[in-house]
Formats: sequence, structure tokens, C-alpha cells
Amino acid sequence: MEVKYFPDPEGYKRLTTGELRNIFLIDKLFTNGEIDMAYSSVDRSITGSAVPGGAGLKLESSKKEMASEYFTERREIGVINIGNEGTIIADGKKYIMNKKDGLYIGRGTREIEFLSTNKDKPAMFYFSSYPAHKEYPVVHSKFSEAEPAKLGSLKTANQRTIYKYIHPKGIKSCQLVMGLTELEVGSTWNTMPVHTHQRRSEVYMYFNLDDDSCLFHFMGTPDETRHIVIRNMQAVISPSYSIHSGVGTQNYSFIWSMGGENQDFDDMDWVQMREIK
Repeated sequence: MEVKYFPDPEGYKRLTTGELRNIFLIDKLFTNGEIDMAYSSVDRSITGSAVPGGAGLKLESSKKEMASEYFTERREIGVINIGNEGTIIADGKKYIMNKKDGLYIGRGTREIEFLSTNKDKPAMFYFSSYPAHKEYPVVHSKFSEAEPAKLGSLKTANQRTIYKYIHPKGIKSCQLVMGLTELEVGSTWNTMPVHTHQRRSEVYMYFNLDDDSCLFHFMGTPDETRHIVIRNMQAVISPSYSIHSGVGTQNYSFIWSMGGENQDFDDMDWVQMREIK
């Protein structure tokens, strides 16, 4: 498991491009036949992926970083499949995961295994995990059951649909909030105007980008922003002081997940466009 330690709002301003990428970017995800994970010092989040090939992949605790007997001994997990059909087995119960289906796995689930229906067309499970102090049941959500919200316009190049999976009015969790955003063709901007949320951190995982496309993710304090160039199926971690917005060379999708003090989706500290530097 990769471990990432984060600078404070002043320290990040002095980082080089390479240092910014090393700290904030998660560029090793979706390795065929493996589980990839990155542990963040911000809110102790774990971001990961599982791409099972011919054999299933069991999610196990990393003793050094987690000091737990099993992965969800003190954690909860949100999973969204962005690949082909697969199955997640949680304590012996099977959940069929079609493309863009979601699964919440609560604290205390001892055995978790990822499988693909067809090894030549594997499932691609993306997951986000935060510490949990309360148990909630495992819940499967088909993509059609996720709560949609249409935002933006073609005039501002940010026409998009937000699908909420894990949130107070949907799948219940201890602190995790998770969903999926899809941009329409012709739209390239996400989360603009920008905001921060002092009470929680957030992780974006971008996908549905062509190989010759890229995305510029903007981060940092509103008065001194930085950017990171992101490719398909890479993620970026946003501490509470950081804006999180991006523009791509084409339309794309991204999975967002949050954890911290508050689960209210609209708990945002908005930044006026004239204040961004």
C-alpha cells in the first residue's frame, strides 16, 4: 500500500510539479489481476481498485498502515464498478455488479472478495474507504437506483449529471459520501465555480478519457492555485483547504468520495470567480 503524507496550506505552495504529483496524485490504479491501494494522511482515507482476472481478489488488511485483523474492522467502503460485469462476495453473500453499480460495505464485514464474470473482460472495481465508528449493513445499488441531479449548461461547458449513491438520503454510512458524475458531450468543466469544504476531504477519480486526452485538475488555496495533469483512471486527493475543479480535452466521468465531519452534500464554502488566482 502506498502512503501519502500531505503538506499544510503554506507548504504546498513551494512544491515542484513532480512533488505535487507525488503527493496528491494516485496514478497506480486498475492493474489487471491486482488490488492497488493508497493510504492518505488526510482523514485516513484509503483509495483503491481491484481488477480480478482468472482468480478472485481478496481484500485484506495492511497490518503496517491499518493495524487491524481485517480490512473493515474499523472501516467502511464504497465500491463502484466501471468495468464489465463482476461479483463482490461480502461475508459469503454474492452481489452481482454490472457497470456503474455501487456497493456499500459496512464496518465489521470480515471477508471481501472481488471476481470477474469473464476473465477476458474483467470487472474494474474502484473503492474508497474511511474510518467508521458505527456498523451499517451492506447495500447494493444498481446504477438506475442512484439519485440523479442535472447541473450546469452547454453555455458554461459544464452540463453534467451527478449520481448520488452513498449519502444521507440514500445508502446510509458512518461518514462516507460517494457518487458518480458524467459530463455531456461538448462539456469539459467540472465543479466550477469552485468551493472548498473545511469539514471533509475529497477524492476524484477521473475516467472515460481517451488515451490521447488529458485533464487539468486545479487544486490548492483559492488565492494561489496549482494544477496537475491527469490521465484516464487516475485519482487526486483534495485536503479540506483545497479547491477541486478540472477541465478536460474532452468530456469525461469521475467518481467522487468524501469523508470527514459532515455528510451534507451541500456543505460547501463557495469561492467567487473574481477571488480565484
